[in-house]
Amino acid sequence: MAWDFETEPEFQEKLDWMDGFVRDEVEPMDLVWNDSDDAFDTKNEQTRRAIAPLQEEVQKRGLWACHMGPHLGGKGYGQLKLALMNEILGRSSWAPRVFGCQAPDSGNAEILAHYGTEEQKEKYLEPLLKGEIMSCYSMTEPQAGSDPREFKCAAFKSGDEWVIQGEKWFSSNAKLAEFLIVMAVTDFDVPIHQGASMFLVPRDTPGVKFIRNVGLAGEKSGEGTHGYIHYDNVRLPEENLLGGPGQAFTIAQTRLGGGRVHHAMRTVGQVRKAFDMMCERALSRRTQGTVLAQKQSIQNDIAHSFIEIEQFRLLVLKTAWVIDRGDKQEARKYIAAVKVQTPKILQDVVGRALHIHGSLGASNEMPLARMWMLAPVMGIVDGPTEVHRVTVAKQVLKDYQPHEGLFPSMHLPPRIEAAREKFADILELEVGNL
Repeated sequence: MAWDFETEPEFQEKLDWMDGFVRDEVEPMDLVWNDSDDAFDTKNEQTRRAIAPLQEEVQKRGLWACHMGPHLGGKGYGQLKLALMNEILGRSSWAPRVFGCQAPDSGNAEILAHYGTEEQKEKYLEPLLKGEIMSCYSMTEPQAGSDPREFKCAAFKSGDEWVIQGEKWFSSNAKLAEFLIVMAVTDFDVPIHQGASMFLVPRDTPGVKFIRNVGLAGEKSGEGTHGYIHYDNVRLPEENLLGGPGQAFTIAQTRLGGGRVHHAMRTVGQVRKAFDMMCERALSRRTQGTVLAQKQSIQNDIAHSFIEIEQFRLLVLKTAWVIDRGDKQEARKYIAAVKVQTPKILQDVVGRALHIHGSLGASNEMPLARMWMLAPVMGIVDGPTEVHRVTVAKQVLKDYQPHEGLFPSMHLPPRIEAAREKFADILELEVGNL
């Protein structure tokens, strides 16, 4: 029986190297360049010069794009190893790009690897894996929210071409992307999960029109990278249909399941960083004659945060383990569970760290306010928390059976009678008089 919490020494060495490399070489970039779209743009010469030697070092170490298979230059690591890696990468907004696994490019690369033509792989996948271009995943619609049955963006055949007509909302990285992967309804007469298809759309295709670019809270107006797009009679050749008609949701699961685990594990890295800052602050800040660490309320905050981080981390690692075992139904339950907990732990732990730092924590000189704002974002992206709670409940209830009668939960009268009969000799009871 294998049951421990250790990592094999060879892979632990890689994690140890990553830990020091991210701390010493990558995290300083967060202090010089903020999260603006200009900084992350692959065409930004300044940041390219800073990040290129770091990427080269990662590639030499064999840790580049490890989510991809060996035939694409990656390691093909399972979700458990990727989760342990992403725990380290989550400490820096630049680290995923340095290691070739930034969203949404990592998921889009998996889609192209599975469903793209050889020409599409050469034109888009290869430069994407090299970090030379960026991509976009364009699925959400302004009126639909979490209900894909309300999707209106459609694609229909016109001769030997596909034509996309409709709007998409919050298409991340759209204005920086070389191509977009777009979900559109191709058959309104069947359920949406059978009637939606996926398309590869080059960014410069006629008819791809930006209504506006939207930013997150705290970003200046017009600086956002989340595109509100009108696909106005966008014409595509037949080969730009990824997979087959009606396969969009199957294709989407190629990227969403693992992506949610990666988001969760990076969240572990973020809250650990906030926790470290919380503890350092508690030991160095004095008030009313003592350091904060001697105040009971602060001790409560630190204890709660430690326990919650450990619980969340174990849940994420078990989720990754379940995925690697190949049990899709069980994995679905656990993926939804970590998705539910991700925004909560961000809100709780980062919120406590911000509060302990006082006005400094709320300032733009510290990362805590920006990290705390991720909590509501993570409660929305890849499906809102409420939807994933429903998924967890439905999956859990599959293991139970309904019971009719006055005692539905434990079948109490027959269970009591059976138990007393089992111990009749010890209780010195006559079986007939139970």
